[in-house]
Amino acid sequence: MAPTHNRASGFLACATAGAFWGMGFYFGKIALAEMAVGHMVFYRFFFAVLAMLPVLCLHRPGLNRSQWGILLLGAFLGIPVQFLLQFKGLSLTTVSHAALMVGMMPVILAVGATLFAHERLDWIGWVSLVVSTTGAGLIALGSRHSHAAGDPSLAGDLLVVLSLVIALFWILCNKRLMATHSALIVTAYSLFSGLLMLALIVPAMYGLPPVHGISLKTWLALAASGVLCTAASTFLWNYGITHIPASQAGVFLNMEPLIGSILGIVLLGESLGPTGITGGILILVAAITLTTKSEARTKEPDCIPT
Repeated sequence: MAPTHNRASGFLACATAGAFWGMGFYFGKIALAEMAVGHMVFYRFFFAVLAMLPVLCLHRPGLNRSQWGILLLGAFLGIPVQFLLQFKGLSLTTVSHAALMVGMMPVILAVGATLFAHERLDWIGWVSLVVSTTGAGLIALGSRHSHAAGDPSLAGDLLVVLSLVIALFWILCNKRLMATHSALIVTAYSLFSGLLMLALIVPAMYGLPPVHGISLKTWLALAASGVLCTAASTFLWNYGITHIPASQAGVFLNMEPLIGSILGIVLLGESLGPTGITGGILILVAAITLTTKSEARTKEPDCIPT
């Protein structure tokens, strides 16, 4: 079992990462008013890599051929595939339905970590995950969003769920690499690899990203999305899951719809309502219970194959 201070820092890092990811809804909404989905995703990772330039310049990756394969596979699944699929799904369904789908991620992660990373949550952990996911669902159902863009669709919902399953393998690939490499190195080179992939895929699908005619407000939103919601959040998440099992960390992914809803209320004048408030309370109670009461057993591989 990890020392108490390491466990606490792991929980704090994952909670902060979840909060930063929640801000991405707000910044993304600003950027999408002036550019296509693919262009927004490209610039998000462009600014994320700018934030990681000191790491890329000062630290060699130190990966062998097998580890490069794991990193590139994870980056491909987790960046161009996951993000482009997820935002395509968002364009085909409502915000409420998409948020409800995102609320499934902690359970998806817990099941995946159990199957592929040999982790075992106790019953308190599983109950906390179910309560947290229920809370995310209540937030999604209790939020009053505009449906002017269209009605919910099965295709859109399924694309969002598919993107979450793909994200699971990115998380597990990174956790495997961090058995022998620092979270900072894995984060920096994963984001850089993903940006190179986006530089090939996005122009082919959406055309060249626009440079002119973009407002300062949008550039600032893109920069915040890249630095806070991508570079900082990915590093904090990767750091966190080196100190706590990924199955336990998953509960903090539900900070995303919680923070997103709070920003919607404060900055966009949206209304959460009693159902959404109840959901927020459930998420916080589940997070506190999991961090103070739950235990998880982890059987990690002794080494990474060379």
